[in-house]
Amino acid sequence: MLKLYYLPGACSFVPHVALQWSGLDYVAEEVSRDKIKSAEYRALNPQGQVPLLVDGNWALSQNIAIIDYINDLAPDKGIYGAASATDPKIRAKARQWLAFANSDLHTKFKPLFGAARMVDGEAAQNNLIAYASSDVENTFASLDKMLAQQDYLTGNSISIADVYIFIEMQWAQRCKIDLSKYQYLTSFAQRVSADNGVNTVLKAQGLI
Repeated sequence: MLKLYYLPGACSFVPHVALQWSGLDYVAEEVSRDKIKSAEYRALNPQGQVPLLVDGNWALSQNIAIIDYINDLAPDKGIYGAASATDPKIRAKARQWLAFANSDLHTKFKPLFGAARMVDGEAAQNNLIAYASSDVENTFASLDKMLAQQDYLTGNSISIADVYIFIEMQWAQRCKIDLSKYQYLTSFAQRVSADNGVNTVLKAQGLI
């Protein structure tokens, strides 16, 4: 049986949804920030991070690798979109947006989560947070324009890339970045949260 280690509301939310969509047998174990720095956990994942997927005596880290593995185990479950099992262009486009969420957008949040680790002094930290907040909002504003033309990142069906953007919208809210002015992005989040698999994981992680 597959086992996923996660922090509630972190990027490990995304493979948790992928597992829920997959129909595979799995368990999801919540870990604390102290736990992932422990010697026991680092024996499985030396980086001391989530997500971590364990399959028997084999462990896999990094979001994109884990999601790809889940998709390989359940290729007909639409993890990369409804027609992704038969259309390589749909799979590629979903992976493009997944990479964007995982690399481009995710990294923009780092100053918001740890400005004190990056620069010294309250004034410098506040300036860094203000810059990062603006950068994050501008990125979401560009997504809002795109979502005026389509329901999801890859078109008319949900993919795991949408789930990553959705959880990053929750991070923005926690960081006091107001996205409510973005009509299409707001509607997008409502559609994603209404998905059965997403809703199940939101409840499982105590997010609703």
